[in-house]
Amino acid sequence: MDFSAGWQGSGEERSGDARPHLVVIGNGMAGCRAVEEVLKRDPHRYRITIFGAEPRVNYDRIMLSPVLAGEKSFDEIVLNDRAWYAANNISLVAGDPVAAIDRSRRVVTSASGRSVAYDKLIIATGSDPIMIPIPGRDLPGVVSFRDLDDVEAMVRAAQAGGDAVVIGGGLLGLEAAHGLTLRGMKVTVLHLMPTLMERQLDEAAAWLLKTALEGRGQTIFTGADTAEILGDGKVEGVRLKDGREIPATLVVMAVGIRPNIRLAAAAGLAVGRGIHVDDAMVTSDADILAVGECAEHDGACCGLVAPIWEMCRALADTLTTGAGTYRPTATATKLKVSGIDVYSAGDFSGGDGAEDIVLRDAARGVYKRIVVRDARIVGTVLYGDTADGSWYFDLLKKGEDVSPLRATLIHGPVAAGAGGGDPHARLAALPAEAEICGCNGVSKGAVVAAVEGGACTLDAVRGCSKASASCGSCTSLVEGLLALTLGDAYAGERGEKPMCKCTSFTHDDVRREIIAQSLRAIPEVMQKLHWSTPDGCSSCRPALNYYLLCAWPGEYQDDQQSRFVNERMHANIQKDGTYSVVPRMWGGITNPRELRAIADVVEKYNAPLVKVTGGQRLDIFGIRKEDLPAVWADLNAAGMVSGHAYGKSLRTVKTCVGSDWCRFGTQDSTGLGVKIERMTWGSWMPHKFKIAVSGCPRNCAEATIKDFGVVCVDSGYELHIGGNGGIKVRATDFLCRVATEAEAMDHCAAFIQLYREEARYLERTAPWIERVGLAYLQSRLVDDEDGRRALTERFHVSQRFCQTDPWAERAAGAHHEQHAPLGELRPAPQILEPAE
Repeated sequence: MDFSAGWQGSGEERSGDARPHLVVIGNGMAGCRAVEEVLKRDPHRYRITIFGAEPRVNYDRIMLSPVLAGEKSFDEIVLNDRAWYAANNISLVAGDPVAAIDRSRRVVTSASGRSVAYDKLIIATGSDPIMIPIPGRDLPGVVSFRDLDDVEAMVRAAQAGGDAVVIGGGLLGLEAAHGLTLRGMKVTVLHLMPTLMERQLDEAAAWLLKTALEGRGQTIFTGADTAEILGDGKVEGVRLKDGREIPATLVVMAVGIRPNIRLAAAAGLAVGRGIHVDDAMVTSDADILAVGECAEHDGACCGLVAPIWEMCRALADTLTTGAGTYRPTATATKLKVSGIDVYSAGDFSGGDGAEDIVLRDAARGVYKRIVVRDARIVGTVLYGDTADGSWYFDLLKKGEDVSPLRATLIHGPVAAGAGGGDPHARLAALPAEAEICGCNGVSKGAVVAAVEGGACTLDAVRGCSKASASCGSCTSLVEGLLALTLGDAYAGERGEKPMCKCTSFTHDDVRREIIAQSLRAIPEVMQKLHWSTPDGCSSCRPALNYYLLCAWPGEYQDDQQSRFVNERMHANIQKDGTYSVVPRMWGGITNPRELRAIADVVEKYNAPLVKVTGGQRLDIFGIRKEDLPAVWADLNAAGMVSGHAYGKSLRTVKTCVGSDWCRFGTQDSTGLGVKIERMTWGSWMPHKFKIAVSGCPRNCAEATIKDFGVVCVDSGYELHIGGNGGIKVRATDFLCRVATEAEAMDHCAAFIQLYREEARYLERTAPWIERVGLAYLQSRLVDDEDGRRALTERFHVSQRFCQTDPWAERAAGAHHEQHAPLGELRPAPQILEPAE
């Protein structure tokens, strides 16, 4: 989706076009939304040129946090792709920002010297991140959190490992901390104020949020005043004014934003904190308008999406009818901070004449506070359960007397008598003007109108109204309105989308057809199933390669070029282009020979770092690509094989010392762990897979947050499935209890094979179990003994073809093989996983 600087669509080159020329400075959310609104009203009124500072199409900055967290790729957050610019005859000049505005000549000039005349000009330059003026702020390793370049810099830093400090405990800072934590960094958040997110949350909700985030591994210091960023040529730490020093290899400044008014001020426009605009969004120059975070209306600048969309609508009215009027209204903030629902609206500070209605439910992690003054809601804070936020906000905006609802107000609209027994009572009770999608300012009435107009699926509603098209937190509300509006005609959203844009087939469809049609090669699958692109893409090729490998063990020839770079190289690529390698240590056990071999490799190849992983293995960092075969050979000579820390396969089997050494141990957990690892290593799977065996219920090996866990007890072995400590921490489900090691191993093999055969590519065991249900798995693995034996047998058959060491093969044949460049199959951000 990137553009080289200066790319233009067809519009700018058209000759003889007498229409007035609309030029937009800013290819971000506000600038492009303003253009969309103009096109919606009068698509042929202007010829349009958009200048963007970034070499990219327009994307959703709200969704940078999921990109950082690895939950989305850049392509998934694009708002207007290249086809949109072309379809609307818009000339895009990307990567070449406007450097000057000549108002007398009505000409803008870009950084590269390109000059373009305008009839009407929109300034949508947004905001700049505030970088606090402290020593060290210019050191390499200090970044802001504002655009995709910042995200990519943070991802590279996380891949290199180390500690991160995030300065700022607002929404952006907490999202940055969350994403970096998920990518393996130890994160400390420094916040100057006494409570987190003080503009959105009261003290009680902020305390709950802080407690929840600390429980996820972050260190949070409030009342922390940063004095200096430490380092000699690079970031090494942060010093606070109270003398505390915190080590860091990355510092993220997320302390706020400042409207970008440089161009406007240099052009002589009236400015204050932002660019002054009137109700029509016109600046002090009648031919220049401003919109978004850079605009100052009636003394206020706004950084929330919903009012900015109102600005865009008013601006478009001005440009098409001359009758645009912007009237700011009360705003609400619905946030998802690191997976925690938070909602706030109005004034929650209380004060004279105000009373609080509070609900605390510690067991559910729910906190609600309604601030009432003169029998009217003036503010609300919701934490953990935000479903009623729109109802409270509607009451707040209308200023309704809530005295009749006083006894049940805190429990929401259903308790207040609205909606009756309707399963969607909360939605049914909302008025048409109630806001559903805060990101895009879409009301309930607008969603219903879209559905009644023929938008009968979630994607269709998103396409015509943009409801739930941004952060997605209102998706359940939109689906509820689909059900309310369509009734029995709405069967719900399809459970699975197509594999990718190359096909209309789902993952399950493809797996079924591979078996039914006996398809045995990627080109054959694509031809038989009518792929729209002859070579597929980086999403479908790895999935097809896995499905064929699983369906035809021993027959299908693994296609290395359809694997992601780490799997192709049998090592994890790092920030600087070097690799890390993890030799397998069975059950976490090692010996002097192996340790000497690792030490020799580290010294011989000048590896700068050796790290103990969370799975009880040693990770050797900084190996050059050309040295990989030699490193593998040296480790093989000591009897060590690949740990597959780079693959969608078994990673490790973590163990405790068990009954042999521990006074609490009930069984030989170490021995069983080694047996399980020798049985399961080398098995390719839909995603990475981790196992642990704990010798007693004290669970030192953390078996209950692994994909398959064994907890040894006096009477035998308790088997657990579907845990992980990743993006969504999930404890395991209890599968069953067995009496012998052999039974535990058989159940493990059967579970893995069922997962291999039925889960979708890149689906971890946790979401797979949540999708198919624990009862289904117990029926297949516990109740159906014959079926379990068949699964176990298929697993062992497959393992006969899988348990070969790729390091040994590559080391032996290194002089015959050339690796493909990292090109199109480089992992997308959502599946880029660091070593443990």
